[in-house]
Amino acid sequence: MGKTGIKMVGKQRERQLEDLRHEIESCRRCRDNPVGVQLPHEPNPVVRLSSSARICIAGQAPGIRVHESSLPFNDPSGDRLRQWMGIDRDLFYDENRIAIVPMGFCFPGWDKKGGDLPPRKECRELWHDQLFELMPQIELVLVIGQYAQRYHMKELRKKTLTETVRNAVEIFENSQKPQLLPLPHPSWRNSGWLKRNPWFEDQVLPLLKQEVRRLTC
Repeated sequence: MGKTGIKMVGKQRERQLEDLRHEIESCRRCRDNPVGVQLPHEPNPVVRLSSSARICIAGQAPGIRVHESSLPFNDPSGDRLRQWMGIDRDLFYDENRIAIVPMGFCFPGWDKKGGDLPPRKECRELWHDQLFELMPQIELVLVIGQYAQRYHMKELRKKTLTETVRNAVEIFENSQKPQLLPLPHPSWRNSGWLKRNPWFEDQVLPLLKQEVRRLTC
């Protein structure tokens, strides 16, 4: 395919992604025709799609602060994730270089203990397969938490999140395009996990920072 053909394909994917973005933003499936319990508030899908980004952050679901601001990872979890990646907010929110696709696009509400509920199933069923088909340029997926790891990693996923992340370097080296790098959730509730597993900072974060630099330069 010549340069003109490649540009035409690129423009077509951009239009398709933009159409898909509008469909996602207007989706009210979890309120009007839910799988299980109805979403207890007005949906506000938060996702950042890109036809040029080489990195995709695949998280779990927005928290309440993200729900209120419509900006993904606009909370202490995002501050920690940016620290792990070694980048500032400007680069993090540059859609030309980083896509952000959680497993659930809307804040799912709280459980009885005050924690966030799991990501809604509707998003994965409706959107994820077609969405990633339209972003074949993605070279690295940061797979955050067990729900994202279950979808993206399949047989590469280990029995526990800790075991999966402990094998992050091996998984990265053995995965095909896009390469996968599993991470724990950057929530401050996981501070105890990080203290108990110092190998994460020593072994996984250097690789994460290296690849983020390589793919965003």
